[in-house]
Amino acid sequence: MRCDTMWHDARMATMAGDGLGIVEDALIASDQGVILYAGPHADAPTFEPDERVACGGRWITPGLIDCHTHLVHGGNRANEWAMRLAGASYEEIAQAGGGIVSTMKATRAASEDALVAAALPRLDALIAEGVTTVEIKSGYGLDTESEARMLRAARRLESERAVAVTTTFLGAHALPPEFAGDADGYVAMVADEMLPAIAREGLADAVDAFCEGIGFTPAQTGRIFAAAARAGLPVKLHAEQLSNQQGAALAARHDALSADHLEHLDGEGIAAMAKAGTVATLLPGAYYFMRETKLPPVEALRAAGVPIALATDCNPGTSPLTSVLLVMNMGATLFGLTVEECLTGVTRNAARALGQAGVIGTIEAGKRCDLAIWNVEEPAELVYRMGLNPLHARIWSGR
Repeated sequence: MRCDTMWHDARMATMAGDGLGIVEDALIASDQGVILYAGPHADAPTFEPDERVACGGRWITPGLIDCHTHLVHGGNRANEWAMRLAGASYEEIAQAGGGIVSTMKATRAASEDALVAAALPRLDALIAEGVTTVEIKSGYGLDTESEARMLRAARRLESERAVAVTTTFLGAHALPPEFAGDADGYVAMVADEMLPAIAREGLADAVDAFCEGIGFTPAQTGRIFAAAARAGLPVKLHAEQLSNQQGAALAARHDALSADHLEHLDGEGIAAMAKAGTVATLLPGAYYFMRETKLPPVEALRAAGVPIALATDCNPGTSPLTSVLLVMNMGATLFGLTVEECLTGVTRNAARALGQAGVIGTIEAGKRCDLAIWNVEEPAELVYRMGLNPLHARIWSGR
């Protein structure tokens, strides 16, 4: 059987089924970017590859997936972080023109080309660690034109790098200054003007919102979710990060792909997520950077069978993180996740959180050939080490 490429003399963690799906003496064959066979060498059909790659006993995993980022934005907030270290409060920083308004101003002032150029180094850092798919949210423009420009910039990154990008419209991220005191008015604009315009242009694969005491209420979030349903777009939600607003249960009622953060998630929310199949995306970078102390209810999520994903939450204010490898270590050390949970959290379950479990996230015949080949003795090293990148090769769509 002919194929483009065959990788052999490898050990493989397919992430398919239960556990890591370990295969010793593995062989993978792909053609035109699609996996034809992945399994034991001894069981493989006879292939006639255009290219044969001997892996020297290295480990192969699916390409990693970062399923929650705010990668495209203008400016940074390093000075605000320094102010916080010196004792400034959030209110004092906001009064000085900081916070999300600072990023909004920088993003609105940036051209599409400038947004692409600024995002590329952050994207390159993820790619260098074996990431083959990344989700990118809008949410720093907070008007129709700027939000669309952010999403166009995110789409363009696919033409700049060999990577798959999924985009999420997060118009309900914060209240822009021009709508101060009128959150309902802004939500109406998001639902009735911004979201339909984004959908007509095909700029978003999903819709998100920040349901929080300092964000938007469950009722306001529900209005945005209804607009997403009318546009035929799936939803996800920033939920229960700082307080319990019952956002995760709301998201589950709308068949959300994921609910993210979840430090204050309760039993009702967990049960609703389990019933709906909504993924719990945990974001240890934000937990660490913000010096939070309330842990997400990992044991209860496990007991309910809620799939757990991990992501960087790369953003300028609360998680300026561009390392999925470090996220896995944080997931283990801060949240108590197992090696298996960390690895599935950035592969199989991350794919579910993007609604792409049928395409990526595991090494199986029929899926896109996204692979990461590692210089490690065992998969646990990918979670165990900090500051060392053992990537040997990254394969995206068979290339």
